[in-house]
Amino acid sequence: MKTKPVELQNKTRRIEKDPEPNDPELGPLKLLPGKWANVPNLQGRGWNMIALPFVAPPQGVPFPLNYRLLVNQYNEELEFTLVDKAVPNRGARLAPGTPANTDQFLVTLDYQQSIKQIAADDFPKSGLAGPAGAAIHHEPGLWLHMTNGITDSLNIARLASIPHGDSVLALGQSSEHVGSPSIPDINGLPIGADQDLKNPYLAPYKHFNDNLFQGLFNPISPNDLLEEANKGIEIERTTVLDVDSTHPTGGVVNIPFVYCEAGQCDGHEVHLLDSGVEREGQAWKAETASAIFPASHAGFLPACRWIASRLLPRPHSMASCQHQYLREGLLMPK
Repeated sequence: MKTKPVELQNKTRRIEKDPEPNDPELGPLKLLPGKWANVPNLQGRGWNMIALPFVAPPQGVPFPLNYRLLVNQYNEELEFTLVDKAVPNRGARLAPGTPANTDQFLVTLDYQQSIKQIAADDFPKSGLAGPAGAAIHHEPGLWLHMTNGITDSLNIARLASIPHGDSVLALGQSSEHVGSPSIPDINGLPIGADQDLKNPYLAPYKHFNDNLFQGLFNPISPNDLLEEANKGIEIERTTVLDVDSTHPTGGVVNIPFVYCEAGQCDGHEVHLLDSGVEREGQAWKAETASAIFPASHAGFLPACRWIASRLLPRPHSMASCQHQYLREGLLMPK
């Protein structure tokens, strides 16, 4: 069912540092505050793949192979650090018989995300996969909850920016339901290509299909790890934050090099996390998967989804967090 908008009693704008979980004024964002990290208890439970432009394939790999497939195993921190309440968007409606002032009030939650790889490989081999400990992602951003003045049932939004020169505004709706999240199937193969692994263009995918990265991760069917992680886990309630940048007022923008150069490759990116999370000594289960198609979107799939669920406490400590983009699931405590 859809979540109800928050009714702010105090319309005075105020900024609060170190927000507390379960603050009712955060509405559907109330489970997010705090610092989430997958270390030390669940080292290396994040997985990523991305197709990158690459025009020097090794001998024996036929053209039109003009890209390489990079896979990473990573650790991550995601921290929600500041809340801005009663942010006013001023409005006026001049039609006869309607209120003159139609101000909208938002509640926003800041986040910082950082990711370091602990292992990486690519095919064709480029020598560019990078060492263990290398930073592979940093993202500051905002989650927004529109408390009133809601248009087209859009009550949440996500603003994200990354140092590659990309920024995204995605809008959507929040909802809650009893039980576990629905994990969608993600086909990791490029859109627009013949899906048969005998297709020479898919040689990088076939390589990792035949030789699972770290013996676990298959970029063709990344959600296998998520399905396995959920076995035997009792999930009480799920909160879904579902946002989409293809809404008429949303979008993705890039600096010129990213748009013109990186956009030449019809590759895509998938991020996966199949572990639990830990915040303030409490342990819970978490999972996430995401995908990006194509590279011309410069690192963001137009449809973005974030899942946050409440779980029953686990008898042992688990830790992890999430990566970004398309389908992001973060299971949170009750």
